[in-house]
This record gives sequence, structure tokens and C-alpha cells, in this order.
Amino acid sequence: MIIEDVIQSDMVEFSEVPSNYYLLGLLSAFENRFQAMADNAMQEISWKQFFAIICINMCKEPPTLRELSDILGSSHQNVKQILLKLENKNFIRFQTDDADKRKQRIVLTDYCREFCERNDEMSKSIMEKMFDEVTEKEVTTTIQTIIKIEKNLRRYEG
Repeated sequence: MIIEDVIQSDMVEFSEVPSNYYLLGLLSAFENRFQAMADNAMQEISWKQFFAIICINMCKEPPTLRELSDILGSSHQNVKQILLKLENKNFIRFQTDDADKRKQRIVLTDYCREFCERNDEMSKSIMEKMFDEVTEKEVTTTIQTIIKIEKNLRRYEG
């Protein structure tokens, strides 16, 4: 069932829910639905594994576990589990840092790059369909809002 159908159904009562609570619930429900769809589309790897690959690829140099954990916003233990699965599937490898032998850097393999190339068109198609009729202004506003909420969350944590 899509989110809009849930909202319009008589299964749940949203009228008393404050908008900020509603937004967080909506984001959580969307993330679950997106992850299920992406897991199904990727087949060979999960969305969380693919997101880790995307983030590794965006780094100026191969990241360490700590750096990647910060980027993903997840614990070292969770990211390590994702990376071990990717390593077992030959998507990444760990490489000792040249400057600091204690550090292990995460490097994408040629197999991973080929996988990304094979799935690039499908990924672009999904993104185009998902953002159909969503304006650039709406996307920008959503990004700014989430950044503000996250900034407030960090202040609360501190």
C-alpha cells in the first residue's frame, strides 16, 4: 500500500497528529518503502549496501570506516557489517593507508564499478519516475528542512 492510500484510508487517524510528528513518520514510512523497492531492483545487493558504495564513490579519497560511518550517519558496527558483506561479494576491498599503516581505507573494486555501470540506466530511470512532477524548488526546500532538523537533533544530542 502506498503512503497516500494509508493516509486516506480509515486504518489510521492522523487528524490529531502534530505536523512535525507526521513528517517524521512519513519520512520513516517512505524510507522503508524505498528500501524495499530498491532492494528488489538491485537484487545483487541491498539498498544500504548500494548507498555505502555511492558514498564511498563520492569521497575524494577512499574513506576509512570511521569516515564512512560519519557520512552514512550510522554506527561503526552497522557500517562494518555492510562492508563485510560487500567485501564478500567482491564490491570493495580494504587497503592499508600509505601514510598511516594503522588505517584501513575502503576501495571500490573493478567488479563494483562494472555493477554500477550496468545498473546506471535503471537507477536513473527510477529517480526520474520518483521525482516526476516534483520541482527543483520543492527538492531544495525539502533538503534545507531536513538539514535544519538534523542540526537541531545534533544540538539536542550534545
